[in-house]
Amino acid sequence: MFIRKYMSTDFPAIRALFKHTIRVTNTRDYSVEQLAAWIGHDDEATLTAWQQSLLAHVTLVAIQDKRLVGFADMSDAGYLDRLYVRPAYQHQGVATALVDGLIAAVSVKTYTTAASITARPFFERQNFRVMHAQQVERDGCQLTNYLMVRGV
Repeated sequence: MFIRKYMSTDFPAIRALFKHTIRVTNTRDYSVEQLAAWIGHDDEATLTAWQQSLLAHVTLVAIQDKRLVGFADMSDAGYLDRLYVRPAYQHQGVATALVDGLIAAVSVKTYTTAASITARPFFERQNFRVMHAQQVERDGCQLTNYLMVRGV
């Protein structure tokens, strides 16, 4: 596996990985309706916003077996926005390598993320601590996640 910076040509693979990972990995913690709301729509506005966000953030991709198997992005302020790993490659160090790469690239005192129910244990192992549970609305559905912090 190797980690590299995101290129705009990675976008179709990233969007497909995102959808597949949510549908497979998060089914034990969220309803079918919540998963669909989380995935959202592939309309032009959504896809443009995603691409702009990935380009504005420090975005890393993990490549293994000649395919994109994970990605993560972080703002300059230390907010880890997205972290997704293809289900067949989970529990193999991909997510840890992505988080380590982001933290090495973005030097701040405090890192934050809004972790899903599913991702919370991973982030706790990465020394993030839960500040509080929160409800976010996506497409009329409420989803639980956790504001988590690492650092001072």
